[in-house]
Amino acid sequence: MRRVAVFSPPTPRRKPLYIGALEFDLLLGDVHSLKEKRSVIRPILAELTKRFAVNAAEAGDQDLHRRALLGVVMVSAEPSHLNEVLDKCERHVAARPEIELLAVRRRIFGPED
Repeated sequence: MRRVAVFSPPTPRRKPLYIGALEFDLLLGDVHSLKEKRSVIRPILAELTKRFAVNAAEAGDQDLHRRALLGVVMVSAEPSHLNEVLDKCERHVAARPEIELLAVRRRIFGPED
């Protein structure tokens, strides 16, 4: 049986949910193998998950040893809280000295999407 996700409209008793996503395009510094890449990426993903209560994963460029595409996702009932946490995640990744942040893409999905 196939499940289909359906978002029902908010009611007075139920708040709408917002989904926020960040996509980080990273250039890694002094990395010469996929094993070294993992040793740089894994701690970043673990810190994001533990510190900010988000889901984080390497989402692309797995076969390139100096590039990484990381994804971060969060669900919240308040769009302001969602943006605040995503801002903190972005600053946290940008502050890492061993990587260069090439681009960040942010998407917010609400009940009308």
